[in-house]
Amino acid sequence: MESIRELYRIGYGPSSSHTMGPRYAATEFLSRHYDAIRYEADLFGSLAATGKGHLTDKALREVLGGTGKSVTIIWYPEVVKPFHPNAMTLRAIGPQEDLLGEQTYYSVGGGKVILEGQQSLPIKRTYPQYLSKMKHILAYCEKEGIQLWELVVKYEGPEILTFIEQIWTVMLESIQNGLNQEGVLPGGLKLPRKAAKFFVQSKDLVGPVGTPARALSYALAVAEENAGGGKIVTAPTCGSCGVLPGVLFYLRNQYKLPQVKILRALLTAGLIGNLVKHNGSISGAEVGCQGEIGVACAMASGATAQLLGGSIHQIEYAAEMGLEHHLGLTCDPMMGLVQIPCIERNAMAAMRSLDHASYALLTDGRHKVSFDTVVDVMMETGQALPSLYRETSLGGLAKTRF
Repeated sequence: MESIRELYRIGYGPSSSHTMGPRYAATEFLSRHYDAIRYEADLFGSLAATGKGHLTDKALREVLGGTGKSVTIIWYPEVVKPFHPNAMTLRAIGPQEDLLGEQTYYSVGGGKVILEGQQSLPIKRTYPQYLSKMKHILAYCEKEGIQLWELVVKYEGPEILTFIEQIWTVMLESIQNGLNQEGVLPGGLKLPRKAAKFFVQSKDLVGPVGTPARALSYALAVAEENAGGGKIVTAPTCGSCGVLPGVLFYLRNQYKLPQVKILRALLTAGLIGNLVKHNGSISGAEVGCQGEIGVACAMASGATAQLLGGSIHQIEYAAEMGLEHHLGLTCDPMMGLVQIPCIERNAMAAMRSLDHASYALLTDGRHKVSFDTVVDVMMETGQALPSLYRETSLGGLAKTRF
Protein backbone atom coordinates (compact mmCIF):
# COMPACT_ATOMS: atom_id res chain seq x y z
CA MET A 1 0.00 0.00 0.00
CA GLU A 2 0.96 3.60 -0.53
CA SER A 3 1.44 6.15 2.24
CA ILE A 4 -1.67 7.68 3.81
CA ARG A 5 -0.23 10.97 2.53
CA GLU A 6 -1.72 9.85 -0.79
CA LEU A 7 -5.14 9.46 0.83
CA TYR A 8 -5.37 12.65 2.86
CA ARG A 9 -4.91 15.48 0.39
CA ILE A 10 -5.41 19.17 1.09
CA GLY A 11 -7.16 20.97 -1.73
CA TYR A 12 -10.22 22.82 -2.91
CA GLY A 13 -13.66 21.36 -3.72
CA PRO A 14 -16.03 20.41 -4.98
CA SER A 15 -14.62 17.11 -6.32
CA SER A 16 -11.37 15.27 -5.78
CA SER A 17 -11.66 13.30 -9.03
CA HIS A 18 -13.28 16.01 -11.15
CA THR A 19 -11.62 19.16 -9.78
CA MET A 20 -8.46 18.33 -7.82
CA GLY A 21 -7.33 15.59 -10.21
CA PRO A 22 -7.74 17.64 -13.42
CA ARG A 23 -6.06 20.61 -11.74
CA TYR A 24 -3.06 18.45 -10.91
CA ALA A 25 -3.00 16.97 -14.42
CA ALA A 26 -3.15 20.41 -16.02
CA THR A 27 -0.32 21.65 -13.78
CA GLU A 28 1.84 18.66 -14.70
CA PHE A 29 1.12 19.13 -18.42
CA LEU A 30 1.76 22.88 -18.27
CA SER A 31 5.17 22.31 -16.68
CA ARG A 32 6.21 20.38 -19.82
CA HIS A 33 4.49 22.53 -22.44
CA TYR A 34 4.55 26.05 -21.13
CA ASP A 35 5.54 27.47 -24.54
CA ALA A 36 2.31 26.45 -26.29
CA ILE A 37 0.12 29.25 -27.62
CA ARG A 38 -3.10 27.41 -26.77
CA TYR A 39 -4.37 24.16 -25.25
CA GLU A 40 -7.06 21.59 -25.95
CA ALA A 41 -8.68 19.21 -23.49
CA ASP A 42 -10.80 16.17 -24.36
CA LEU A 43 -12.89 14.98 -21.41
CA PHE A 44 -14.31 11.45 -21.44
CA GLY A 45 -16.86 9.39 -19.55
CA SER A 46 -17.86 10.55 -16.09
CA LEU A 47 -15.35 13.38 -16.24
CA ALA A 48 -17.32 14.81 -19.15
CA ALA A 49 -20.80 13.84 -17.95
CA THR A 50 -20.58 15.79 -14.67
CA GLY A 51 -17.55 17.95 -15.36
CA LYS A 52 -19.45 21.23 -15.64
CA GLY A 53 -21.20 20.73 -12.33
CA HIS A 54 -17.91 19.75 -10.71
CA LEU A 55 -16.12 22.80 -12.21
CA THR A 56 -13.67 20.67 -14.22
CA ASP A 57 -13.61 23.21 -17.05
CA LYS A 58 -12.98 26.05 -14.60
CA ALA A 59 -10.06 24.20 -13.04
CA LEU A 60 -8.48 23.52 -16.43
CA ARG A 61 -8.89 27.10 -17.60
CA GLU A 62 -7.47 28.51 -14.39
CA VAL A 63 -4.30 26.43 -14.78
CA LEU A 64 -3.75 26.22 -18.54
CA GLY A 65 -5.26 29.59 -19.39
CA GLY A 66 -3.75 31.39 -16.43
CA THR A 67 -1.28 33.22 -18.68
CA GLY A 68 -3.96 34.43 -21.04
CA LYS A 69 -3.79 31.48 -23.44
CA SER A 70 -6.96 29.96 -24.84
CA VAL A 71 -8.23 26.58 -23.68
CA THR A 72 -10.64 24.58 -25.82
CA ILE A 73 -12.59 21.89 -23.98
CA ILE A 74 -14.39 19.11 -25.85
CA TRP A 75 -16.84 16.88 -23.98
CA TYR A 76 -17.24 13.15 -24.74
CA PRO A 77 -19.58 11.81 -22.01
CA GLU A 78 -20.49 8.69 -23.99
CA VAL A 79 -16.88 7.66 -24.64
CA VAL A 80 -15.46 5.64 -21.76
CA LYS A 81 -11.80 4.70 -21.73
CA PRO A 82 -11.05 1.08 -20.71
CA PHE A 83 -8.79 1.86 -17.73
CA HIS A 84 -11.03 4.31 -15.84
CA PRO A 85 -14.17 6.37 -16.57
CA ASN A 86 -12.47 9.60 -15.48
CA ALA A 87 -10.15 10.22 -18.43
CA MET A 88 -8.85 13.35 -20.11
CA THR A 89 -6.43 14.06 -22.95
CA LEU A 90 -4.54 17.34 -23.00
CA ARG A 91 -2.86 18.78 -26.10
CA ALA A 92 -0.42 21.66 -26.46
CA ILE A 93 -0.64 23.56 -29.76
CA GLY A 94 2.27 25.57 -31.15
CA PRO A 95 2.40 28.80 -33.22
CA GLN A 96 2.15 26.91 -36.50
CA GLU A 97 -0.85 24.93 -35.23
CA ASP A 98 1.58 22.08 -34.72
CA LEU A 99 1.13 19.56 -31.94
CA LEU A 100 3.79 20.17 -29.30
CA GLY A 101 2.63 17.46 -26.96
CA GLU A 102 -0.26 15.23 -25.95
CA GLN A 103 -0.95 13.29 -22.79
CA THR A 104 -3.88 11.27 -21.43
CA TYR A 105 -4.56 11.30 -17.70
CA TYR A 106 -6.84 9.22 -15.49
CA SER A 107 -8.28 10.79 -12.36
CA VAL A 108 -8.82 7.65 -10.30
CA GLY A 109 -10.31 9.12 -7.13
CA GLY A 110 -9.21 11.08 -4.09
CA GLY A 111 -7.27 13.54 -6.25
CA LYS A 112 -4.83 10.89 -7.50
CA VAL A 113 -3.89 11.01 -11.20
CA ILE A 114 -2.27 8.30 -13.33
CA LEU A 115 -0.67 9.06 -16.70
CA GLU A 116 -1.37 6.93 -19.77
CA GLY A 117 1.33 4.31 -19.95
CA GLN A 118 1.82 4.22 -16.19
CA GLN A 119 -1.24 2.11 -15.32
CA SER A 120 0.81 -1.05 -14.92
CA LEU A 121 3.71 0.53 -13.05
CA PRO A 122 4.16 -0.87 -9.52
CA ILE A 123 2.94 1.43 -6.79
CA LYS A 124 5.41 3.05 -4.45
CA ARG A 125 4.89 0.86 -1.41
CA THR A 126 5.14 2.22 2.10
CA TYR A 127 3.81 -0.94 3.72
CA PRO A 128 5.11 -4.46 3.01
CA GLN A 129 3.02 -6.50 0.62
CA TYR A 130 2.11 -9.05 3.28
CA LEU A 131 0.27 -6.28 5.16
CA SER A 132 -2.15 -5.36 2.38
CA LYS A 133 -5.24 -6.94 3.95
CA MET A 134 -6.97 -6.11 7.21
CA LYS A 135 -6.78 -9.72 8.44
CA HIS A 136 -3.01 -9.72 8.03
CA ILE A 137 -2.70 -6.37 9.78
CA LEU A 138 -4.82 -7.55 12.70
CA ALA A 139 -2.72 -10.70 13.05
CA TYR A 140 0.49 -8.68 12.94
CA CYS A 141 -0.72 -6.14 15.51
CA GLU A 142 -1.90 -8.93 17.81
CA LYS A 143 1.44 -10.70 17.54
CA GLU A 144 3.42 -7.51 18.23
CA GLY A 145 1.02 -6.17 20.86
CA ILE A 146 0.54 -2.87 19.03
CA GLN A 147 -2.42 -0.72 17.98
CA LEU A 148 -3.41 0.04 14.39
CA TRP A 149 -2.15 3.60 14.62
CA GLU A 150 1.21 2.31 15.87
CA LEU A 151 1.52 0.19 12.75
CA VAL A 152 1.13 3.35 10.66
CA VAL A 153 3.86 5.13 12.62
CA LYS A 154 6.12 2.09 12.32
CA TYR A 155 6.04 2.12 8.53
CA GLU A 156 5.42 5.81 7.81
CA GLY A 157 7.93 7.06 10.39
CA PRO A 158 7.35 9.43 13.33
CA GLU A 159 7.19 12.39 10.94
CA ILE A 160 3.76 11.18 9.84
CA LEU A 161 2.42 12.75 13.03
CA THR A 162 3.54 16.17 11.81
CA PHE A 163 1.73 15.57 8.54
CA ILE A 164 -1.41 14.41 10.33
CA GLU A 165 -1.32 17.49 12.56
CA GLN A 166 -1.42 19.63 9.40
CA ILE A 167 -4.35 17.57 8.13
CA TRP A 168 -6.25 18.05 11.38
CA THR A 169 -5.58 21.81 11.30
CA VAL A 170 -7.14 22.11 7.84
CA MET A 171 -10.08 19.96 8.94
CA LEU A 172 -10.71 22.28 11.88
CA GLU A 173 -10.51 25.31 9.60
CA SER A 174 -13.02 23.78 7.20
CA ILE A 175 -15.45 23.19 10.07
CA GLN A 176 -15.17 26.74 11.34
CA ASN A 177 -15.38 28.24 7.86
CA GLY A 178 -18.44 26.14 7.09
CA LEU A 179 -20.17 27.14 10.32
CA ASN A 180 -19.52 30.81 9.62
CA GLN A 181 -20.87 30.75 6.08
CA GLU A 182 -24.49 31.35 5.15
CA GLY A 183 -26.41 31.94 1.93
CA VAL A 184 -26.94 29.88 -1.21
CA LEU A 185 -24.37 27.48 -2.60
CA PRO A 186 -23.14 28.13 -6.16
CA GLY A 187 -24.78 26.24 -8.99
CA GLY A 188 -28.25 25.88 -10.39
CA LEU A 189 -29.84 24.04 -7.46
CA LYS A 190 -30.02 27.22 -5.34
CA LEU A 191 -29.43 25.11 -2.25
CA PRO A 192 -29.13 27.14 0.97
CA ARG A 193 -26.39 26.36 3.47
CA LYS A 194 -27.77 24.76 6.65
CA ALA A 195 -24.74 24.06 8.87
CA ALA A 196 -24.74 27.39 10.73
CA LYS A 197 -28.45 27.14 11.51
CA PHE A 198 -28.27 23.49 12.52
CA PHE A 199 -25.32 24.17 14.82
CA VAL A 200 -27.21 26.87 16.70
CA GLN A 201 -30.31 24.71 16.95
CA SER A 202 -28.33 21.69 18.12
CA LYS A 203 -27.22 23.60 21.22
CA ASP A 204 -30.81 23.49 22.48
CA LEU A 205 -31.00 19.73 22.03
CA VAL A 206 -29.91 17.52 24.91
CA GLY A 207 -29.78 13.83 25.73
CA PRO A 208 -28.67 10.82 23.70
CA VAL A 209 -30.73 11.85 20.68
CA GLY A 210 -30.12 15.58 20.64
CA THR A 211 -26.45 15.92 21.53
CA PRO A 212 -25.05 13.99 18.51
CA ALA A 213 -26.85 16.48 16.27
CA ARG A 214 -23.77 18.65 16.74
CA ALA A 215 -21.72 16.04 14.88
CA LEU A 216 -24.26 16.32 12.09
CA SER A 217 -23.83 20.10 11.93
CA TYR A 218 -20.03 19.80 11.82
CA ALA A 219 -20.16 17.29 8.97
CA LEU A 220 -22.59 19.55 7.10
CA ALA A 221 -20.24 22.50 7.58
CA VAL A 222 -17.34 20.73 5.86
CA ALA A 223 -19.51 19.27 3.10
CA GLU A 224 -20.98 22.70 2.36
CA GLU A 225 -17.54 24.26 2.41
CA ASN A 226 -16.44 21.71 -0.17
CA ALA A 227 -19.54 22.28 -2.33
CA GLY A 228 -18.72 25.98 -2.34
CA GLY A 229 -15.18 25.33 -3.58
CA GLY A 230 -13.56 25.84 -0.18
CA LYS A 231 -10.40 24.33 1.25
CA ILE A 232 -10.84 20.80 2.63
CA VAL A 233 -9.09 17.46 3.15
CA THR A 234 -10.03 14.42 1.10
CA ALA A 235 -11.19 11.78 3.56
CA PRO A 236 -11.13 9.82 1.37
CA THR A 237 -12.61 12.17 -1.29
CA CYS A 238 -13.93 15.70 -1.56
CA GLY A 239 -17.52 14.55 -1.84
CA SER A 240 -17.22 12.62 1.44
CA CYS A 241 -14.88 15.01 3.24
CA GLY A 242 -17.28 16.00 6.03
CA VAL A 243 -17.83 12.66 7.75
CA LEU A 244 -14.50 12.09 9.50
CA PRO A 245 -13.76 15.65 10.68
CA GLY A 246 -17.35 16.11 11.80
CA VAL A 247 -17.23 12.99 13.99
CA LEU A 248 -13.75 13.65 15.38
CA PHE A 249 -14.54 17.27 16.27
CA TYR A 250 -17.71 16.17 18.04
CA LEU A 251 -15.88 13.47 20.03
CA ARG A 252 -13.06 15.84 20.92
CA ASN A 253 -15.51 18.34 22.38
CA GLN A 254 -17.79 15.78 24.00
CA TYR A 255 -15.05 13.84 25.78
CA LYS A 256 -12.44 16.61 26.14
CA LEU A 257 -9.92 14.51 24.23
CA PRO A 258 -6.31 15.68 23.86
CA GLN A 259 -5.12 16.36 20.34
CA VAL A 260 -2.72 13.43 20.32
CA LYS A 261 -5.71 11.06 20.63
CA ILE A 262 -7.35 12.69 17.60
CA LEU A 263 -4.15 12.43 15.57
CA ARG A 264 -3.86 8.73 16.37
CA ALA A 265 -7.48 8.21 15.37
CA LEU A 266 -6.73 9.93 12.06
CA LEU A 267 -3.87 7.50 11.49
CA THR A 268 -6.16 4.53 12.04
CA ALA A 269 -8.85 6.04 9.83
CA GLY A 270 -6.23 6.61 7.13
CA LEU A 271 -5.15 2.98 7.34
CA ILE A 272 -8.76 1.85 6.90
CA GLY A 273 -9.26 4.12 3.90
CA ASN A 274 -5.95 3.01 2.44
CA LEU A 275 -6.97 -0.64 2.59
CA VAL A 276 -10.11 0.10 0.58
CA LYS A 277 -8.19 2.24 -1.88
CA HIS A 278 -5.59 -0.50 -2.37
CA ASN A 279 -7.94 -3.48 -2.59
CA GLY A 280 -11.02 -1.74 -3.98
CA SER A 281 -11.79 1.81 -5.03
CA ILE A 282 -12.69 5.22 -3.61
CA SER A 283 -13.90 6.56 -6.96
CA GLY A 284 -17.60 7.33 -7.32
CA ALA A 285 -17.22 7.04 -11.09
CA GLU A 286 -15.93 3.50 -10.67
CA VAL A 287 -18.02 2.02 -7.83
CA GLY A 288 -20.65 4.59 -6.92
CA CYS A 289 -20.99 6.49 -3.66
CA GLN A 290 -20.29 3.36 -1.62
CA GLY A 291 -16.63 4.06 -2.45
CA GLU A 292 -16.90 7.61 -1.13
CA ILE A 293 -19.46 7.97 1.66
CA GLY A 294 -19.24 4.26 2.46
CA VAL A 295 -15.47 4.42 2.92
CA ALA A 296 -15.68 7.71 4.82
CA CYS A 297 -18.18 6.12 7.19
CA ALA A 298 -15.91 3.10 7.66
CA MET A 299 -12.99 5.40 8.48
CA ALA A 300 -15.02 7.44 10.97
CA SER A 301 -16.58 4.33 12.54
CA GLY A 302 -13.19 2.76 13.16
CA ALA A 303 -11.73 6.01 14.47
CA THR A 304 -14.65 6.43 16.87
CA ALA A 305 -14.28 2.88 18.20
CA GLN A 306 -10.61 3.55 18.89
CA LEU A 307 -11.27 6.84 20.67
CA LEU A 308 -13.84 5.12 22.90
CA GLY A 309 -11.38 2.44 23.97
CA GLY A 310 -12.13 -0.31 21.46
CA SER A 311 -9.78 -3.17 20.69
CA ILE A 312 -8.29 -3.60 17.23
CA HIS A 313 -10.97 -6.20 16.51
CA GLN A 314 -13.77 -3.89 17.61
CA ILE A 315 -12.27 -1.16 15.41
CA GLU A 316 -12.28 -3.55 12.46
CA TYR A 317 -15.90 -4.50 13.19
CA ALA A 318 -17.01 -0.86 13.33
CA ALA A 319 -15.22 -0.12 10.04
CA GLU A 320 -16.75 -3.22 8.44
CA MET A 321 -20.25 -2.05 9.37
CA GLY A 322 -19.53 1.43 8.03
CA LEU A 323 -18.82 -0.03 4.61
CA GLU A 324 -21.29 -2.92 4.66
CA HIS A 325 -24.31 -0.73 5.34
CA HIS A 326 -23.52 1.50 2.38
CA LEU A 327 -23.14 -1.32 -0.15
CA GLY A 328 -24.85 -0.48 -3.42
CA LEU A 329 -25.06 3.25 -2.69
CA THR A 330 -25.31 5.03 -6.03
CA CYS A 331 -23.55 8.19 -7.13
CA ASP A 332 -26.27 10.23 -8.83
CA PRO A 333 -25.65 13.94 -8.13
CA MET A 334 -28.34 16.32 -9.33
CA MET A 335 -27.07 18.61 -12.10
CA GLY A 336 -23.62 17.08 -11.56
CA LEU A 337 -23.17 19.17 -8.41
CA VAL A 338 -21.68 17.86 -5.17
CA GLN A 339 -24.77 18.99 -3.29
CA ILE A 340 -27.81 16.70 -3.58
CA PRO A 341 -27.60 14.03 -2.22
CA CYS A 342 -23.93 14.43 -1.32
CA ILE A 343 -24.14 17.00 1.50
CA GLU A 344 -26.88 15.24 3.47
CA ARG A 345 -25.07 11.92 3.04
CA ASN A 346 -22.06 13.36 4.86
CA ALA A 347 -24.26 14.32 7.80
CA MET A 348 -26.09 11.00 7.93
CA ALA A 349 -22.88 8.98 7.62
CA ALA A 350 -21.40 10.92 10.53
CA MET A 351 -24.37 9.92 12.71
CA ARG A 352 -24.18 6.30 11.56
CA SER A 353 -20.48 6.19 12.42
CA LEU A 354 -21.33 6.77 16.07
CA ASP A 355 -23.90 3.97 15.93
CA HIS A 356 -21.47 1.52 14.32
CA ALA A 357 -18.87 2.19 16.99
CA SER A 358 -21.45 1.76 19.75
CA TYR A 359 -22.58 -1.56 18.28
CA ALA A 360 -19.02 -2.84 17.91
CA LEU A 361 -18.12 -1.85 21.46
CA LEU A 362 -21.02 -3.92 22.80
CA THR A 363 -19.39 -7.00 21.27
CA ASP A 364 -16.02 -8.68 21.70
CA GLY A 365 -15.18 -7.81 18.08
CA ARG A 366 -15.99 -11.23 16.66
CA HIS A 367 -18.41 -11.29 13.72
CA LYS A 368 -19.22 -13.30 10.61
CA VAL A 369 -18.33 -10.98 7.71
CA SER A 370 -14.81 -9.55 7.63
CA PHE A 371 -13.77 -6.07 6.51
CA ASP A 372 -11.75 -7.61 3.66
CA THR A 373 -14.80 -9.51 2.43
CA VAL A 374 -16.93 -6.36 2.36
CA VAL A 375 -14.27 -4.54 0.32
CA ASP A 376 -14.38 -7.35 -2.24
CA VAL A 377 -18.19 -7.24 -2.31
CA MET A 378 -18.13 -3.46 -2.72
CA MET A 379 -15.98 -3.80 -5.83
CA GLU A 380 -18.22 -6.54 -7.23
CA THR A 381 -21.30 -4.44 -6.52
CA GLY A 382 -19.76 -1.31 -7.99
CA GLN A 383 -18.83 -3.04 -11.22
CA ALA A 384 -22.38 -4.40 -11.50
CA LEU A 385 -23.94 -0.94 -11.13
CA PRO A 386 -25.06 0.53 -14.47
CA SER A 387 -22.95 3.52 -15.50
CA LEU A 388 -25.90 5.89 -15.00
CA TYR A 389 -25.49 5.29 -11.24
CA ARG A 390 -21.75 5.95 -11.24
CA GLU A 391 -21.28 9.72 -11.29
CA THR A 392 -22.70 10.39 -14.72
CA SER A 393 -25.88 12.18 -13.53
CA LEU A 394 -27.91 10.10 -16.00
CA GLY A 395 -30.06 8.18 -13.54
CA GLY A 396 -31.52 8.04 -10.05
CA LEU A 397 -31.88 11.33 -8.19
CA ALA A 398 -30.01 13.09 -10.99
CA LYS A 399 -33.10 12.72 -13.20
CA THR A 400 -35.31 14.49 -10.65
CA ARG A 401 -36.85 17.72 -11.87
CA PHE A 402 -37.49 20.49 -9.39
